[in-house]
Amino acid sequence: MRTIAAPFTVAAPGGARIRDRLRLTPDDEKVLREVGEHLGRHQRADLAERVRAGKVKAKDTRRAARKKALTAASSSRWAGAITRVSEDQYQLSLRCLYDTRASLRRAVRTVTRRLAAPCGQRNGKVRGYRDQAERFEKQRRLQVLKARLAAVEQRIEQGRPSIVAGGKRLAKTRHNLTDAQLTESEWRQRWDAERFFLTADGESGAPYGNYTINVDPDDGSVTLVLPEPSRHLANAPRGRYKLSCTVRFSHRREEWLDRVCAHRAVRYDIVCDPVRGRWYLDASWSADNAVLPSPEEINAFGDKTLGVDLNADHLAAYVLDPHGNPVGDPITIPLGLTGTASRRDGRLRAAITELLAIAEQHDCAGVVIEDLGFDGARATGRETMGRGVRGKKFRRIVAGIPTARFHERLRGMAFHAGLVVIAVDPAYTSIWGEKHWKAPLQPQAKTSVTRHHGAAVAIGRRGLGHRIRRRPGVTAPHRRMGARRATGQTVSVPKPRGAVSPPRTAGTPIGGGKTRLCRGDQLTLFPDPQDRSEGHRATCPDYGESANTGQLRQERC
Repeated sequence: MRTIAAPFTVAAPGGARIRDRLRLTPDDEKVLREVGEHLGRHQRADLAERVRAGKVKAKDTRRAARKKALTAASSSRWAGAITRVSEDQYQLSLRCLYDTRASLRRAVRTVTRRLAAPCGQRNGKVRGYRDQAERFEKQRRLQVLKARLAAVEQRIEQGRPSIVAGGKRLAKTRHNLTDAQLTESEWRQRWDAERFFLTADGESGAPYGNYTINVDPDDGSVTLVLPEPSRHLANAPRGRYKLSCTVRFSHRREEWLDRVCAHRAVRYDIVCDPVRGRWYLDASWSADNAVLPSPEEINAFGDKTLGVDLNADHLAAYVLDPHGNPVGDPITIPLGLTGTASRRDGRLRAAITELLAIAEQHDCAGVVIEDLGFDGARATGRETMGRGVRGKKFRRIVAGIPTARFHERLRGMAFHAGLVVIAVDPAYTSIWGEKHWKAPLQPQAKTSVTRHHGAAVAIGRRGLGHRIRRRPGVTAPHRRMGARRATGQTVSVPKPRGAVSPPRTAGTPIGGGKTRLCRGDQLTLFPDPQDRSEGHRATCPDYGESANTGQLRQERC
C-alpha cells in the first residue's frame, strides 16, 4: 500500500472575471472590427518573433525593442499589452510541451514493462499481453509513441512550441466543414473573431484603473484609445472612440466599483461571439492573497464538513460531524453533463450551487474533495484501465468526469460562499468506503446508500485527519435493537454481588399483582432527591443507555 498524502486546503482564487454585453450600433461594430484586425495582425507578428527568440532569459527576449516598434503602429499601452500577451502565450505553450513529454514518457514506460512480460503470464505485478497478435500491435504503438516523444523533446530543446493563433481545433475544422455543418463564410467569421486583439491591461493610478479601455462607473460609458492608423475615426478627445452603448456589470458590481473608484488596475477584454452575433466586455483583476484555515484548524474548531465524491453522472455527498461520524441521510446531486460546452458548464455550476447550499444548511465549515486529475489514467488508459468493450466504456466514463473544471468552479464559488475546500489523497477511498461504511449506514438511511456515499464518508474522514476504517463493532445497525454490543469502546463488566435483588422464579409471589419486574429493583447512579428516604432504589435506566453503565456501576460500588 502506498503512502497516503496529507490533506491540504485548496488556495483561494487569485482573481475575478465578470462580463457584460455590449449592444453596439453598426458604426461601433465597424470600428471595433477594424481595430481588432489591425492589432491582431501586429500581435501575431510579435508572437512569431518571440517564438524565434527561443527559450532565453527575460533580458534576452528583446521586449523593449519589440514594444518600441509596435508603438509606432498602435500606441505605447497597446504595445505593452501585445508584448505581454505574446510572452504569456509562449510560456503557456512551453508548459504544455512539458506536460506532453511527461505523459508520453509515462505511456512508453508502461508499454515497455508489459512487453517485457511473456504473453498470457505475469512478471511480478506486471501482466503481459494476451497473445502474440496484441503484443505485435503494442510494439508498433511503442514505436509511434517514441517518435512523438522525440519530436516533443526536440521542440523543447529548441524552445519553439507550435502555436496556432485562433485555435488548432478551429483550424482543423476548415478541412472538415461538412462534418462540422458549417459554410466557408461562417467558418471565416469565427476564425477572424478568434484572431481579434482587443485586450487592454490595467494600470494602477490611471483613471478608473485603465487608460486604454476606460469604463466610467457613473454612467457606464465605454471609451478606448484608437491605434495610430485609425485616429481619424475618433469621436472623443485625445484620439479616443466612445461607444454608443453602456455597461453595468451586475455580477460582483460592488467589487468592481471598489477597484475603479480607487483607481486600481482592471483589465478589459472586448470579445466577439459570431455565432450569436454579440459583443461582450470582460473585466478582470487580481485578488489579494487570502489566508485560509488548515484542515487541522478546522478539526480543532469542531465544525462539520461535507465529504463529496465526484462521479461521471452525479455527486455523492455526506455530512460529517467533527469526530468523523456521518450525520443524516446520504446526498445525491445529479449532473447530467450532456449537450454543448456552455450547457455542461451551466449544469455543473448548478450542481455546485446546490452542494454549497446543503453545506450552509448543515453549518459546515468546508467541503472535502479528492485531489484527482486522472493524468496518469489518460496517459496509460489502454494499458491499465481494461481492454475490450468494457475497458473502452470505462475509459470513456473516466474521460467524461470533469475533474479540473469541477475543482476550479468549486474553489471560486466556495470561497465567495465563505466555505473552505479541502483536498485529500484519492487512494483507496472507494474501496474502503464501500467495505467499512456502506452496510452500516444503510439501516439508518431513508434512501439507498451506494458505494459512492461510502466513498464520500471516507473522503470526509480523511480530510478531518481520521482513519477511514471504523473500530470493530462501532456504529451498530440500531442503537436499541442492535444485536451486538459496541465493542472497541468498553468491555463487559460483571455486576457485583448484592447490588440487585435476586432473580424471581416461577414460585416467587409477585406483590401487588404486578406482572413484570419492579422498576425499582435496580440501582441508579444518581437517585432523584425525592427517593432518598426510600433508599437508593429508583427508576431503572432505559435500555437505550450508554454501554459503559456497568463499568460506572462497578466504580460506584
